[in-house]
Amino acid sequence: MDWREKKALGLTPPEPTAEEQERFMGEALKEARLAYEAGEVPIGAVVVRDGEVVGRGHNRRESDKNALAHAEVLAIDEACKALGGWRLWECDLYVTLEPCPMCAGALVNARVRNVYYGAKDEKAGSIESVTKLFDLPYNHRPKAYGGVRKEECAALLSEFFEVLRGKRTSRNEV
Repeated sequence: MDWREKKALGLTPPEPTAEEQERFMGEALKEARLAYEAGEVPIGAVVVRDGEVVGRGHNRRESDKNALAHAEVLAIDEACKALGGWRLWECDLYVTLEPCPMCAGALVNARVRNVYYGAKDEKAGSIESVTKLFDLPYNHRPKAYGGVRKEECAALLSEFFEVLRGKRTSRNEV
């Protein structure tokens, strides 16, 4: 049965439980920590289908010298390759920071079902902070849920920028 037949029959995966949301945001945080260790802004993302991570990504813009190397885009790319198609309508994405306009657009175009994010992005967030891209009349509108493990997500970002700006000398300094 292809994706259109499943969707027509209303065969969608169940919504993730609060425990699953916490667990998968933990996986996104692992990705964010990889970015941190590489000297990148610590943002991580995972794509999940049927309780299994099918795509992972963390910010690699500096490493790859590529403006498109955002965590969400890389996770979507990996999920599409793993699943053999570009329609991720049975998938949820977990990301540590509210998606920017490019990533929000990619989520719409990939037909991602739900987006769970940790911290708000007051400067570029395009789900609720600066604009509400998912509220526009596109052909697909993911559902979005913010604040999943937001304190941990925000703390990792704050720590990174404090170290970057010289307010701390290392990650271990209290």
